[in-house]
Amino acid sequence: MLSYPKTLVQHYGYNKLFQPNKLTFGLIAPMKGYPQSPFPDMSDKEILVKKADEVGIDAIWLRDVPFYDPNFGDTGQMYDAMVYAGWLAAMTKDIVIGTSGIVLPLRNPILLAKQALSLDNLTKGRFILGLAGGDRLAEYPAFGVNFYSRVERFQDEVNIIHKVIEENYPSYQSTFYGNLSGDLDMYPKSFSPKIPILNIGRAGQNIEWIAKNTDGWIWHGLQARGSSHILEQWRQANNHVFSPYGYGSFFELAENPDTPVQVNGGFTYGGRNSLIEYWESQRVLGISHILLNLKSSQRNPLDVLEEFGKYIVPVFK
Repeated sequence: MLSYPKTLVQHYGYNKLFQPNKLTFGLIAPMKGYPQSPFPDMSDKEILVKKADEVGIDAIWLRDVPFYDPNFGDTGQMYDAMVYAGWLAAMTKDIVIGTSGIVLPLRNPILLAKQALSLDNLTKGRFILGLAGGDRLAEYPAFGVNFYSRVERFQDEVNIIHKVIEENYPSYQSTFYGNLSGDLDMYPKSFSPKIPILNIGRAGQNIEWIAKNTDGWIWHGLQARGSSHILEQWRQANNHVFSPYGYGSFFELAENPDTPVQVNGGFTYGGRNSLIEYWESQRVLGISHILLNLKSSQRNPLDVLEEFGKYIVPVFK
């Protein structure tokens, strides 16, 4: 039987999303389809986020896309993830707000920690900090960062964030950033005993490092859907202490509820009845959370949210 980390039991957002033997769902912002353009229409953002909160969607996830790179063809929700999270804190009541994920090598870790602490307080424990290594090579020269140092930078920055969030007057000698000498303390202190940090993707790290230094792992792609081999590796790396594993997928909800599930790489398509059966098998396998990206969807997003909340969410409560 998997045990649960005591410091995270009291974090509202983490406790809501991640429990042994439970599957929850999050939608990646902007929670709507924009298949013909890299730039989503954000004019209905308030309507959509309030609807998602109302129908019981567990989480909304925000991507970190500083620039439009035509080679990738997607700008996410366009707004800066941490700024948008602050706006969402005021617009919503219950939905968990997470980042999936902040491109850590392009950020100042101390300022990011300050933002995370602020959001933890503003949301009263509904914020989860997801961190990524970044895969858009063209962005790195613009920030003056060596793309090939990102693996080591990621580790260094995660250490800094842990130090300034979790310790009083921390001391730390950084390889890539400044040094903490134990004479400065960061405020506000966290609303919760601990702010959860998730590893989004691999960020060039091995599974053992992810397990030791973060509070969960969200992967992507076909392999990420959870072979028993990967999940067993993850459990062993965590010494069979529960730590959530999930994945992200492009997603389209078919209008016919009995349309069979089709899985193609990082894409999932199907009707609600077939999806419920498929996702139940994923829950049994040990998947804790699935992030769904509606970018390719052709349907009205309000209809998708309504159907998802009415028929799918209650099954997995």
